[in-house]
Amino acid sequence: MDWLKAELEAELDEDYELELSEPALSLELRRIYKKRHPATLDRATYFKALLALQAELIKLQDWVEHTGEKIAIIFEGRDAAGKGGVIKRITQRLNPRVCRVVALTKPSDRERTQWYFQRYVPHLPSGGEIVLFDRSWYNRSGVERVMGFATPDQVEQFFQDVPEFERMLVRSGIRLVKYWFSITDEEQQLRFLMRIHDPLKQWKLSPMDLQSRVRWEDYTKAKEETFARTNIPESPWFIVEANDKKRARLNCIHHLLDQIPYGDVPHESITLPDRVFSPDYDRAVLPNELFVPARY
Repeated sequence: MDWLKAELEAELDEDYELELSEPALSLELRRIYKKRHPATLDRATYFKALLALQAELIKLQDWVEHTGEKIAIIFEGRDAAGKGGVIKRITQRLNPRVCRVVALTKPSDRERTQWYFQRYVPHLPSGGEIVLFDRSWYNRSGVERVMGFATPDQVEQFFQDVPEFERMLVRSGIRLVKYWFSITDEEQQLRFLMRIHDPLKQWKLSPMDLQSRVRWEDYTKAKEETFARTNIPESPWFIVEANDKKRARLNCIHHLLDQIPYGDVPHESITLPDRVFSPDYDRAVLPNELFVPARY
């Protein structure tokens, strides 16, 4: 319990630190946002639940490494829907050698000439790995379609190919889980406004993000067709209601753990060996210029 209390306090400190940028927001914007979320979870409840889920994620990680399982998780949704937030909480306590994030930039000139799925294949998990795709091959039926980066023929070819591509992945032994983070029109507008007024978050806004506000209905139509044509039994879509960030994170992680039949794995006991002291060794004195100045 002492460990849990210390861990909870550390998480609360991090949360406070992240909110240091709030003074940059207008008071009116904060008032409106909080009014829209009157029943959000309190900090203590949220972090206790998050820590419990993260402890289970560590068990999942150990099981994946022990069994050689391959897990790929896709996170899709509108801009500012909270995909990055849940990915951060999933990976926060995991070994980056086991669990890694893939967030590809726009394709290069060479990649544009390749088979569409080719740039994603090298990032698929090997045995003992978990890969989180922060956006994925569904860019083709989403942003590329809406923004005109893909032709109607290319989009149609994608829809014909992707079900079989994902069936191939599943047949190869990859556990594929697909999440769509869903927020309302009003919620996205509020989150964009908060980013605009917060200097520490303005980097999250790109011209493409701003266009997503203009083309809200086009993205809605693209999403609906994507669900209709790619929600297959081998790799169904799961929709996360994401207007409440805290609940969305907890619900998504809990659901993810339910999708995988992980269990406890054997661990060898660890004993700290004694430090070896050599009577003939004298530690060298290093010059002061090698040290980082102690400014705090």
